[in-house]
Amino acid sequence: MENLTPAQKQLYDWLVEYINTNKHSPSIREMMKAMNLRSPAPIQSRLEKMRKKGYLEWTEGQARTLKILKNYHQGLPLLGKVKDGGVVETFSDEQEKIDFGSMFPSSTSYVLQVDGDSMISAYISDGDYLVMGDIEGDKSIKAGEIVTVKAEGYGTMVKRIDYNASKTILTGFNSEEEKITIASNKVEIEGVLLAVFRLNQ
Repeated sequence: MENLTPAQKQLYDWLVEYINTNKHSPSIREMMKAMNLRSPAPIQSRLEKMRKKGYLEWTEGQARTLKILKNYHQGLPLLGKVKDGGVVETFSDEQEKIDFGSMFPSSTSYVLQVDGDSMISAYISDGDYLVMGDIEGDKSIKAGEIVTVKAEGYGTMVKRIDYNASKTILTGFNSEEEKITIASNKVEIEGVLLAVFRLNQ
């Protein structure tokens, strides 16, 4: 099913909450007020596009007959796999989306799947899904957190992070992996681990 645009999803989410609370659909005027719009045209356009996409239906010419057809979750994009040594192999295109409901913001989170047993010491197994969150604003990452990190000369990896003065220390999850100590200005943190999921196992 075709995804909703941000404007459509904003209205869709409001409609779901309204109908669940009031047990009937709202008027166009109520939708306009909720979306801070002065004209009915944008509301009517969004409704019609969502109907064509299969999310809504209503009876023409009858008020308050709008019905929600399907629950909508954008899902989080699966962007790559974590291979031996924590190396991230990114997909050339978006493979699929993993639906965790509304637990994580879809605009700032993504998923990596573990391929192999290199993270077993952190109780993360082959096939597990790592939900990673973008680093927002000036948020600092604490020592010991698991991150997706891009280090000059090493590529993108999933590692446990630590700091020592102007250096960043990246530690793997396997005793055979050597620690990487690198100048902090040569490291870019791309995401921090929010959760680990094991699906269909």
